[in-house]
Amino acid sequence: MTASTGTAPTVMTVVPQSSGYGTNRLIGVVFSKAMDPTSINAKTFLVTGVPGTVSYDATNMIGYFKSSADYAGNTQYNASITVGAKDASGTPLAAPFAFSFTTRSSADTSAPTVSGVNLAAGATCVPLNQAIDLTFDEQMNSLTINPSTCFIQGPAGNVPESVLYHVLTQTALLIPSSNLAANTTYTIMATTGAQDLGGVALRSPFSQNFTTGPCQSGGTLPVILCPNIGNFSVLAGSTVTNTGPTTVSGNVGVSPGTAITGFPPGTAGGTIQSSDGATDQAQIALAAAYEDAAGRSGGKTLAGDLAGQTLTSGVYTSTSSLENSGAVTLDAQGNPNAVFIFQIGSTLTTASGSHVILVNGASACNVFWQVGSSATLGTGSVFNGNILALASITVTTGVTLNGSALARTGAVTLDDDVITSCPCAPAS
Repeated sequence: MTASTGTAPTVMTVVPQSSGYGTNRLIGVVFSKAMDPTSINAKTFLVTGVPGTVSYDATNMIGYFKSSADYAGNTQYNASITVGAKDASGTPLAAPFAFSFTTRSSADTSAPTVSGVNLAAGATCVPLNQAIDLTFDEQMNSLTINPSTCFIQGPAGNVPESVLYHVLTQTALLIPSSNLAANTTYTIMATTGAQDLGGVALRSPFSQNFTTGPCQSGGTLPVILCPNIGNFSVLAGSTVTNTGPTTVSGNVGVSPGTAITGFPPGTAGGTIQSSDGATDQAQIALAAAYEDAAGRSGGKTLAGDLAGQTLTSGVYTSTSSLENSGAVTLDAQGNPNAVFIFQIGSTLTTASGSHVILVNGASACNVFWQVGSSATLGTGSVFNGNILALASITVTTGVTLNGSALARTGAVTLDDDVITSCPCAPAS
């Protein structure tokens, strides 16, 4: 017998399901460490009063319960993981884990799609050590996300890789086992073998090309928003709320939420749209741009307060929050195509009266602030660049924003502001 050692495992989270618990869906939990697969079974993972089967994804440390028949609709169920669940060394769960879930009225029959990639379609000069993120529009069964369903294909066939799946972001991470070949075109692929938690296959096979570098021209490539972002100066995931005579140069939109309030008195130079085809497409474009910005490698480290600094073009990375309490200068050094990308792990906050200053040809259209949670622009501040926030954006009273306010999941809140974005060029 092998004695148990080490810290006891725990359940980190119940696998979230953004569109509700369909009556035919798997129920999943994520463990804190690798578990003994034989201990994750129908005796240790229980849904009260429901017979079913249990499976374990060793790669992503996820246990799944599959009911023998569909659940009843609009019904609460109680589930638990017992201390019979053990890690790979034989250490039992620290304590029993109990949770409940309530089903929606119907089964899951909608086909999932790939909603975002961390590289723009046709991207060039891609680093040789690039990993690929594929984000899905609904929660997937991680057991179907593997190198046979999600892969990178090159001239010699599929690239050897490992594939991980993150339930909180619904993202597959494709990590090549070694560097890609230089100056070579590859195809990112996802097959219909990938399934959601209801067992529904990907709507159609997905593919997208990119070409590796190095490129002699050098320089940081811009994050691709156009053309699919449309002319949205403001885009929210849940709501757009405005107070006072805010002026927005382009479109104002929200998706998947539907509420836009405060227009008028606010005015938009374009259209005001909620949860339609254009806003849905814009959110997909935003997701791809966000992943693109977040996935850029080789960033210079930033931390704390940007005030007083002068930064030249390139990628900058903060693992936590960033703030600007005064003035930060972005210097293009005479290059009108200079690109600035800021990867911010948590919040972005600017103080009242603060400024982001552009000099020597720098353009707000080529500045991208990828924010891992929420952004807040202080009263009377001047801000340059496109904000790509995972959660919400608050633009307080009297802000001048030269760029766009684009929030993936949360709200955009405005108050007597002036927002002037960079419109996408019309299709030729």
